[in-house]
Parts: sequence; structure tokens; C-alpha cells
Amino acid sequence: MSEPTPVSPAAASAEPVVRIEGLETTFGKGSEAYTVHRNLSLDVRRGEILALVGGSGTGKTVLLRQMLGLLQPTAGRVTVLGRPASEMGGEGAASRVGMLFQHGALFSAFNVLDNVAFALREQGALPAALVRDAALVKLQMVGLEPEHATRMPADLSGGMIKRVALARALIMDPPLLLLDEPTAGLDPNGADEFCALVRELHAALGTTMVMVTHDLDTLFALATRVAVLADRKVIVTGAPAEVARFPHPFVEHYFLGERGRRAMAPVQAGKET
Repeated sequence: MSEPTPVSPAAASAEPVVRIEGLETTFGKGSEAYTVHRNLSLDVRRGEILALVGGSGTGKTVLLRQMLGLLQPTAGRVTVLGRPASEMGGEGAASRVGMLFQHGALFSAFNVLDNVAFALREQGALPAALVRDAALVKLQMVGLEPEHATRMPADLSGGMIKRVALARALIMDPPLLLLDEPTAGLDPNGADEFCALVRELHAALGTTMVMVTHDLDTLFALATRVAVLADRKVIVTGAPAEVARFPHPFVEHYFLGERGRRAMAPVQAGKET
């Protein structure tokens, strides 16, 4: 298993791409109110691939939505690239943050090319021919051929949908990319191939990435750092192998159960050689 590209010391010490401070997220009111996050703080460093992990209901995808500015916290602050995340929903947001949704979320009425080109075309700043060329370049970057451009989403395999969705997320060359369960729905070979693609793009582009994943193989294949959500906050951050040693019931179950031992075996073997 290839290692993710490490973050340079200079990048790690730079201003964080995402800063979350004193976050509180509560849904509902009165006796039905439910608090997902309380006093949660987290920085996302420039150039890293940060994995958010946690049990069901810990608010991992909620955090992604808050980074996108799609959901406002009850209290606290979320800044992205030095600006309040609440501004991310405005014009030009796609040029700052790309989003890979869990099931692709392609527009079913658009072909592959039009899906990828959508955000760039909506800007209206470039000629149609240049938008088309940019979309074709992004398709090539994710391993698809020009002949795939005219296909409809209904005609694509799960792996191809992921690649088209990734090309669409990258069309504006955003410095931050959010990935929600990037390998969900893929068979083991497809998941390995998609992880290899994400690693290659990360190495080539230097894009900061934040991903939510339940899959340990994906985590160890991609993450340079892990943040664990439990008890309504981030309880620990660090390299995957370091976080696995943190004394907490969720961490022990997640990393040290049978699935965790299998996923960590290649990492431990690599350290012994």
C-alpha cells in the first residue's frame, strides 16, 4: 500500500486552510434539542489529507456542510481560507472549495461533459470552447477518455461516476477538496484504484483535502492525519498509527477490532522492514 504524500513542515506551520473554533451545533428546540458538537475546535493544515472519523451521529458530514457554508453552527466560528464559511455559498465559492459527494450526485439530465463543466459554465467568464477543453482536461486527469464525455450518468459504472464527480469537483482548481465517503459503493479493486487516483492528484496538485470515511483501508491509504469525533468534540488528532493508540472506547473498537487489525497490518509491516 502506497503512503500518502506527507505535509512539509513549512505547510504545516502556515495559516490553516480551515479553522474551527468553539463550534456548537444543536438541532431542534426545547426538550427535543440534540447537540451534535460542543466546544469543538480543529485546524486543517495546508496540503494535508485529513480524515474525519467517528461513530454514527457524531456530525462528520455536518462538519463538511459547515465548511461549505451550507449549514450554520449554533455557536462558534468556521473560517475557510481566511474567510467565514458562511460566505462560501456565494458567487465564486466553487473556485475555493470542491465537493465530492458520497454517491456522486451527478445531474442525471446532463452528460458527463456538461456535469464536469457545470460550475465553470455557470460563471459565464470563458468561451464555450475553452470551457469544453477545460472539462476534457479534468476528465483526462481522473483517467477517463474523450469518448466518455457524451455518456449519461445512467450509463456509467459506480467507479466511473466517482471519477466524473471528482473531475467536476476539480473543475475550478479549488485549493480545498471535501470528500464524503469517497470509496463507498466500490468493490475492493475499485476502491484501491480510486485511492491511487486521489493520491496521484494530491501529489500533483497539492490540494488540501478533508474526507469523511468509515473504511479503514481508505483511511490508511489516503490520510496524512486523522481527527476523531466523539463526546461531541474532536478527542484526538494525529497520524493514523498514533491515533490508533489513543485510549478511548471508540478508538479501540475502530482501530483495534478485527477490521482495524487487518487494515493496520500493512502499515506495521512497513515499519518493521
